[in-house]
Amino acid sequence: MITFEHVSKRYENGISALRDVSFGLDRGEMAFLTGHSGAGKSTLLRLVLMLERATAGRIRVNGHELQRTPSRRAPRIRQAIGMIFQDHQLLPDKSVFDNVALPLMIAGLGYREIGRRVRAALDQVGLLHRDTELPDRLSGGEQQRVGIARAIVGMPPVLLADEPTGNLDPDLSQELFGLFSHLNGQGTTVLIASHDLALIRSMGKRVLVLSDGRLVDDIAADEVGGGRA
Repeated sequence: MITFEHVSKRYENGISALRDVSFGLDRGEMAFLTGHSGAGKSTLLRLVLMLERATAGRIRVNGHELQRTPSRRAPRIRQAIGMIFQDHQLLPDKSVFDNVALPLMIAGLGYREIGRRVRAALDQVGLLHRDTELPDRLSGGEQQRVGIARAIVGMPPVLLADEPTGNLDPDLSQELFGLFSHLNGQGTTVLIASHDLALIRSMGKRVLVLSDGRLVDDIAADEVGGGRA
């Protein structure tokens, strides 16, 4: 589903964010991407989303060769990828319903279909009863769940998350990681960038470790929790 082959990313200022990174994430797999601040986690996710281009190497996502995909087709690639940000990025003057509906409106779906999908997504994250609320009426954990609902409303086969629990307490973080695991159990391929090692160990999923832009470890799920992650 996601394949990196000797991928590097070097910026014009000379900084190398990724160096010769290779890994593969199978369809329906869930994995964590970890490493210190500045290790390259966010850059890797931005390459998957085609928000940036690799300097070298090959990236394949959902059957598409990203290096051969023109920029004008990037929006179509992104429609198959749900993205969850640490800061939610919700529109403050729009209701929960409208925030979740936004990707479907952009895609041009009809009102009836939008309503059906939004209600299903909000029900999945336990917020159907808050659909008319504005974001500032929600807790931090609820806002993050709205972000998850928006990411999954289009039923994407790939779900990415960039430090989604960075501003949450441990109980809420565990709850959200459980939700990601549930979505993965439904067949969604999930890749989460996180620095919360204790929480990652508790999940028992594969862990990819970045350091200074290099992939320095790839820990199988059955080894996580045994001292390596």
